[in-house]
Amino acid sequence: MSAETALLDRFYTAFARRDAEGMAACYHPQARFSDPVFPALEGSAPGDMWRMLMSRSTDLTLEAGGRSAANGEGRADCVAVYTFTATGRPVRNPISSTFRFRDGLIVEQRDRFDFWAWSRQALGLPGLLLGWTPLLRGKVQRQAAQGLAAFRRKLGR
Repeated sequence: MSAETALLDRFYTAFARRDAEGMAACYHPQARFSDPVFPALEGSAPGDMWRMLMSRSTDLTLEAGGRSAANGEGRADCVAVYTFTATGRPVRNPISSTFRFRDGLIVEQRDRFDFWAWSRQALGLPGLLLGWTPLLRGKVQRQAAQGLAAFRRKLGR
């Protein structure tokens, strides 16, 4: 097993345990993270995002998929199953991730998932009707950014 694959195993083991500190420790200080909800996080922000999400989650489970890494790049698939705290609705979200590594840590992570499928589950009727539109995606991104900014202020960042 490559050191990069071992790092992914460590990251996803921490994810499955809802161990945000363990996840954050896998990121490079110059890390970049993006997904449909948090499109542009850098530095310590990816770790803080996981700290925020895990502090809110009470029932997150992770169904692991395949993982591979070599030559500075990697990929992983998983399914996150949880209750979306803002609405109390259940979500089953398949996620495909790509990674780049530097100095034995994750320097870039790009998560992809079907935003419309996620929004239908997490938001109900508004997600069904508007989840495919840039309007709803933008609103969700703004709310997520505001929530993360408030969380980071509490951390003194």
